[in-house]
Amino acid sequence: MLKKILTNICVSIDWVVRQAGRTAAFIMPVLALVVAFEVFSRYILGKPTIWAFDLSLFMFGYLAALGGAYAQQKRAHINVDILYLKVSHRTRCVFNLISFSLAIFFLVIIVMMSLGKYEEAIEFDYRRQSEWAPPMFHFWIMMMIACGLFIAQLVRDMLAEMYFLLTGHALIEENSDGN
Repeated sequence: MLKKILTNICVSIDWVVRQAGRTAAFIMPVLALVVAFEVFSRYILGKPTIWAFDLSLFMFGYLAALGGAYAQQKRAHINVDILYLKVSHRTRCVFNLISFSLAIFFLVIIVMMSLGKYEEAIEFDYRRQSEWAPPMFHFWIMMMIACGLFIAQLVRDMLAEMYFLLTGHALIEENSDGN
């Protein structure tokens, strides 16, 4: 019964993070088009835009932040393999639990800071200091969402690691296609 509940939680988190990561991936071609248009406008037409630089900064920030949880799901983050690969699977689980706990602590601080920045951005109508001057509040909303997704993925991974430590069996058998 407990395994089924934990499995359902993990599968649900996996699905949400996967959908967010795949959706964020659609930002990349749009970002490329914005940058290409700016290059064309600046160097071919001789009329640079006032919005392309700011928009590309925001889009790159969105892409990088929203892709963090998906990268964690795919185990694409940097790992110190020199020690990690020389220890048993159980010891790796302990290493993971420690690093995931530290990451969650850090991400919670970012969420709290982003909430404060969001409130300031709304109250004082913060805008990017450029000719276009777009508002900044949306960036802080995205940061809270991205950190929330990352925290959810780390909690999911911690559940799987703790389950293995307690039972010696994987909570969820990994598919060969990674989904």
